[in-house]
Amino acid sequence: MIKSETLQFSSKHNEDTFSGPSFSLQNRISRLIWNIVSFFLFRFTPNPLHGWRAFLLRLFGAEVGKKVHVYPKVKIWAPWNLSLGNECGIANGVNLYSQGRINIGKRVVVSQGAHLVAGTHDYTKPGFPLITFPINIGDHVWIAAEAFIHPGVRIGEGSVIGARSVVSKDMPSWMVCAGHPCVPLKERKLEGIKN
Repeated sequence: MIKSETLQFSSKHNEDTFSGPSFSLQNRISRLIWNIVSFFLFRFTPNPLHGWRAFLLRLFGAEVGKKVHVYPKVKIWAPWNLSLGNECGIANGVNLYSQGRINIGKRVVVSQGAHLVAGTHDYTKPGFPLITFPINIGDHVWIAAEAFIHPGVRIGEGSVIGARSVVSKDMPSWMVCAGHPCVPLKERKLEGIKN
């Protein structure tokens, strides 16, 4: 379970989602500009133009390592909440719903249709305020197709998350994990790397 002290309100602008937006006007304008740039200069670029897309992400505040492959049909909510380690690959159809921080380590593969969701709502309060928890993905992780990663989850180095898994709690390092809910199944042994 996530400790309450790790809870982050993504905006002090409005904690009553019924009476107005959760984010400030500045945040909403920044996202509007990003969405325009993303649509015209990111989404329709040829697959091999990874350097160009990395440049655009950096321009909007993302931390992007070397030789990162972010494909054009990746949906990114707020690049300024995103960190991508060296040589990671983010496939077409991935949704990086970065209302809160998403940190992805080096040589990570996030496969088609996966969702990493860093925001949710506090249903215990009458205003249903938006809250965020950071997602941290360790180095050498593979998140397989259509997996769903909940807010606040840490995935240990070297883990594999099976296709269509629902990850609602932390997963240990160097394990193959799968299911709904996702659980560790067996040790992952990777040739050429000592565990």
